[in-house]
Amino acid sequence: MRTVSWALTGLLVVGTAPFAAAQKINACGASFPAPIYQKWFLEYGKAHQGVQINYEANGSGGGKKGVTDGTVDFGASDMPMTDKELADAAAKGRKLLHFPTVMGAVVPSYNIPGVTQDLKFSPEALAGIYLGTIKKWNDPVIAKDNAGVKLPAEDIVVVHRTDGSGTTFVWTDYLSKVSPEWKSKVGANSAVSWPVGLGGPQNAGVMGLVKQQPNSIGYVELLYASQNKVPYGMVKNSAGKFIKGSVDSVTEAAAGAAKDMPKDFRVSITNAPGANSYPISSFTWLLVPEKISDPAKAKEIKAMIRWVLTDGQKECPALDYAPLPKNVVSMEMKQIDAVQ
Repeated sequence: MRTVSWALTGLLVVGTAPFAAAQKINACGASFPAPIYQKWFLEYGKAHQGVQINYEANGSGGGKKGVTDGTVDFGASDMPMTDKELADAAAKGRKLLHFPTVMGAVVPSYNIPGVTQDLKFSPEALAGIYLGTIKKWNDPVIAKDNAGVKLPAEDIVVVHRTDGSGTTFVWTDYLSKVSPEWKSKVGANSAVSWPVGLGGPQNAGVMGLVKQQPNSIGYVELLYASQNKVPYGMVKNSAGKFIKGSVDSVTEAAAGAAKDMPKDFRVSITNAPGANSYPISSFTWLLVPEKISDPAKAKEIKAMIRWVLTDGQKECPALDYAPLPKNVVSMEMKQIDAVQ
């Protein structure tokens, strides 16, 4: 198995050349794509002498705030910025562009002693668990889809994110689409008022709590579950099939959205149509200022984005991310020219 290392509170990746004055680029944001960003920025730094990219994985909220305030050169988020957020950034002189980089899955990962099977979760089960109306693992709503699995009569320990998180947005966006009760009581956002549960920072924090807490469930990016060897379940999609998160099932979820991709790339693909679509899938984005005051830095950031959209895409499947659809890449290549 390939291994990837990341810090619980942040991620710093550096590529430098021994005899060149480094072009330093600072960025922060989403932990959802942190493993692939780590690999990309390291490889890019090695291939492009004198380039140093520092990326802190402090959550999508941190990425949006950093690029809006101008404390970083670009941000990263799993949640598209809202019209208001874009207007607030523009008021500070920073018109921001969205660049999708990869697609991934958010999966329900669990730790139930004695249960190693891939559990099946219906929308009703996941919404009920996170609303706190389904309290026991052997609840009939869960049991009916998992015949033959000996589910314990134990309380479910619900785990969620504590930081402003694009992963949380993807999770709550999905729940809002499939559960009217969730939509009215909690809604979709990067940070919500959780009805129940324990909180941890970033994907790694949630994964750590799930591993530590028997009879727990949490939502994490696919790689964090597979890398930590913690089971994660199948989710019933809009076609009525139970689908496991994978490169192929995320790719199918993106197929419909790719055909009608908006010009600003702000789109949701949760609960997408398609017989084999994984329903909790999402794009993730770089947030890049349209105008960058340092011409050399602007040139390097544009070159880095082009590399990510071409050579970088080849690295995606090995880390459980889905490469971008070709038509989306083509659209983004044209948008790169808007960065000055």
